[in-house]
Amino acid sequence: MALRIGLTGGIGSGKSTVSEIFRVLGIPVFDADSETRKIMETDEGLRHAISEKFGNDIYTGTHLNRKALATIVFNDPFQLETLNALVHPYAIAEAEEWSARQSSPYTVKEAALFFEAGSAIGIDYMIGVHTPKQIRINRVMKRDGIIREEVLVRMQRQIQEEIKMRLCDFVIVNDEQQLLLPQVLELHKQFLLETV
Repeated sequence: MALRIGLTGGIGSGKSTVSEIFRVLGIPVFDADSETRKIMETDEGLRHAISEKFGNDIYTGTHLNRKALATIVFNDPFQLETLNALVHPYAIAEAEEWSARQSSPYTVKEAALFFEAGSAIGIDYMIGVHTPKQIRINRVMKRDGIIREEVLVRMQRQIQEEIKMRLCDFVIVNDEQQLLLPQVLELHKQFLLETV
């Protein structure tokens, strides 16, 4: 059976960049965040449950108003827990089905909330992407067009970076000083050797 590799890191750490390197190396990558966004719009049962909890105007047809939902959940820890409790089981099931269809020596599942969602079960190795806080803040401000305070609120909803990295088996440093490619290639070689 193929190795299952988890890839995690705080918001703005550069998980997607690392995932892209694995994809270029021919390794299938499951992007839990984008798949979850898809499921929230395509699964009728989940749409109904979200509408019931957060109001019918959270959707226009099947289109989720992400900005309105983010405003609700990132300002209220209880509402965030409610949303996660609804969504995570669907996302975990989708990842399991995807994983079962793959035939490569190993797969990578990228998710920001592995430990928070309890979805690290069944993962053989966890890779953490570590990036200094200020770089992460700047990236998210630029990427999402939000102010520093909003980024900090989102960061507070995740496990502290230092704790998250200690829970990982490997750490890739993405500090804009060290090259990512050699770090990923080293892990790629190691994972391939384990599957021979």
